[in-house]
Amino acid sequence: MEPIELTFPCDADPERLDSFIARSVPEITRSAALRLIETGQATVNGQPQKPSLKLKGGEAVTVTIPPPAPAQPQPEEIPLEILYEDSDVVVVNKGAGMVVHPGAGNAEGTLVNALLAHCKDLSGIGGELRPGIVHRIDKDTSGTLVIAKSDRAHNGLAEQFKVHSIKRIYLALVYGSPKEDRGRIESVIGRHPVERKKMSGKARHGKNAITHWRVEARYPGISLVRLKLETGRTHQIRVHLSEAGHPLLADEVYGGGSRLAQLKDPVLKQMIKTMGRQALHAKTLGFLHPVSGEYLEFDTELPADMAGIIAYLEEKNRG
Repeated sequence: MEPIELTFPCDADPERLDSFIARSVPEITRSAALRLIETGQATVNGQPQKPSLKLKGGEAVTVTIPPPAPAQPQPEEIPLEILYEDSDVVVVNKGAGMVVHPGAGNAEGTLVNALLAHCKDLSGIGGELRPGIVHRIDKDTSGTLVIAKSDRAHNGLAEQFKVHSIKRIYLALVYGSPKEDRGRIESVIGRHPVERKKMSGKARHGKNAITHWRVEARYPGISLVRLKLETGRTHQIRVHLSEAGHPLLADEVYGGGSRLAQLKDPVLKQMIKTMGRQALHAKTLGFLHPVSGEYLEFDTELPADMAGIIAYLEEKNRG
């Protein structure tokens, strides 16, 4: 893994080195940051330092995270909503709150763990740590995913994602009311230059990201937006909408939390708090079957939390 280059802000209050690294790098915990510093894999201005070093501003911090030790995910009998399955692919409707594949802090309870129990022949396809996984959606985003059950299917689907021929439609509830009824957002998305747990359209390095959007419904202070992805960057929709001034409801990372206080309706505020995850659903997924060549498309209903908010807003509009 390439070293991660951080700069401690000059206008920030002094902070311990281990605390700053843990806060800035999403992949690691405070204890992991401590180990990296002690083993010389985290340096300040090119020199090893103690974890307790107080950063005062302007220091260049370099963090090198060693590759994870291979760990075979274990099958777990977790219920799955299967939309389609044959010998090459399986399409699921992932619930909010489920991580797609094992990673730091998420060795169990992931979609991969569930799939390994469901598909006995899945292991190893596409790699031991992420068997069958061709694309991802965030832990707290619900909706449709396709998983490869054979190497041929994995390669075929990966190529479709690479050339952006997969149809991906999302529905989102956002704060505010866009001035236009539809539009296109394009930017380079990469790791946020300061807040390493976030992605940003202002990153120094990143990849081009394109999102097409259309307003489906407008309510007081909130809009329902349909989004079509041309590319699939990490947090793409969340970043694009937030930087356009319309963060997702309940998206604490990208500005949704601060907008909640501006709502006057106490019932609506409580519904958003209870949802506890960004209001984003991967509604439609369409692709060519990687073996037969047949076009397949799957459409899912909004989950109860988002549907409930829309029903409440519609009822208020009629009233």
